[in-house]
Amino acid sequence: MTKKKEVIVRTYSAGVHVGVLVSHKGTEVTLKNARRIWKWAGAFTLNAVAVTGVDRTQSRISCAVPKIILTQAIEIIPISDNLDLSETKDNNVNSI
Repeated sequence: MTKKKEVIVRTYSAGVHVGVLVSHKGTEVTLKNARRIWKWAGAFTLNAVAVTGVDRTQSRISCAVPKIILTQAIEIIPISDNLDLSETKDNNVNSI
């Protein structure tokens, strides 16, 4: 069985998410094992995030939810194999 690839989804008003693409119809996208990318460093664009990843010490990626439906997706970008965009741990949560 082939593992489904993860994608980055940029939405109109709900931010940037990463997860496994379940379905896509028009601007509605469903992801499983979805995390929100609150802040990223080490990459200038989302294209660069998808290809090279982020500086995990300065980026903020949320914990995963089993499923999310995003209703205003404007960009879907497949991420490179073996890229770590899992949850980041922030020891200083007040430094937003």
